[in-house]
Amino acid sequence: MNKSKDSIASTTDDLAFFTRVATQGSLTAVARALGLSLPAISKRLTLLEQRLGVQLIRRTTRRLELTPEGQLYLEGARPILRQLEELESALGNRQPTLKGKLDINASFGFGRRHVAPLLSAFAAQNPQLELSLNLSSQPVNLLDASIDIDIRVGEPPDSRLIAHHLLDNPRLLCAAPAYLARQGVPSSMADLARHNCIVLKQYDSDYATWRFSRDGQTYSQKVTGSLSSNDGEVVMRLALDGHGLVLRSWWDAHEYLARGELVQVLPEYEAPRADIYAVYQQRRHVPQRIGAFIQYLGCTLPARFAS
Repeated sequence: MNKSKDSIASTTDDLAFFTRVATQGSLTAVARALGLSLPAISKRLTLLEQRLGVQLIRRTTRRLELTPEGQLYLEGARPILRQLEELESALGNRQPTLKGKLDINASFGFGRRHVAPLLSAFAAQNPQLELSLNLSSQPVNLLDASIDIDIRVGEPPDSRLIAHHLLDNPRLLCAAPAYLARQGVPSSMADLARHNCIVLKQYDSDYATWRFSRDGQTYSQKVTGSLSSNDGEVVMRLALDGHGLVLRSWWDAHEYLARGELVQVLPEYEAPRADIYAVYQQRRHVPQRIGAFIQYLGCTLPARFAS
C-alpha cells in the first residue's frame, strides 16, 4: 500500500514538474524557481521521459519545444492538477489558518508602489502562507502560467477568467504647468497634433494613437513627440520636467495633480478606462487564500488613494 501511495505521489510530482517546465519554457528558469541546479533539472526530465518511454521535449539551443507526446502529456496534466488543487482547497477552506502558496503577478510600477506594501502587510497577518510577487511589463496568460492572481489594468478579454474590480482608474491627459505656459493649453483633439506628446510604448498596441470619447462620439488622434519610453515612470518624469503632454492612469498621476505639479487638460474628453482588477481562473472551489487576499486588496487598496 505504501509503495502504491509513493507511486501516486511521484506521478503527481512529475505532472507538476513537467507543467512547470512546459509553462516556463526554460530549464534554467525552472532550476532557479525550484532552487536546484540545472543538471539536476535536466536529469529529472530525462528520467521522466525514460519512465514514460517517450520524448516529451525537444531541446534546442534557444528554447524548448514540446513533442506531440509532450503536448498530450501537458493537456492531460493540467485538469488533473487543477482537480487536486480544488480538492485541497475545498478541505483548506475549512481551516481557520491560511496556508499554502500564493503566486501573484502585477505590473512593475503599480506592483512595486502599491501591491508590494499590501503584500507585506498581508504576509505579517498570515505567517503560514508562502507568498510570491512577480512583476512583469504585461499581463500574464493565467491559463498557461503558474500564477494564482494577476493584478491587471483593464478587464480581461478571456471569459474563462474571473475579474474582481479593485479600483476605479480613469486615464488622464495632463502636462506640467511650465509646458502649458510655454506651448499653450490644447482646446480640442486637433490641437494635440501640434503638441509634443510623450508616448508610452508598451505591449503591441497602436501607442501613437490616443483615443477618447465625448457625448457618445469617439475620437482618434495620431500623436507625435520627441520623447518616448517603454516605462511608465520614465514618461511621467519627462512630463513632470515640462517636456510635453502625457496620457497616464489616475493612480499614477493623482498625487501630482493634487500638488499642482501636473494639470489635467481636455477633461471633457474621456480616454478608455484602465480600472484595476484582480483576475484569477474559474474553478469549482476557489482556494481560501486566493479569496482572502483579493478581499484584503479590495478593502485596503482604495484606502491608499483616499484623499
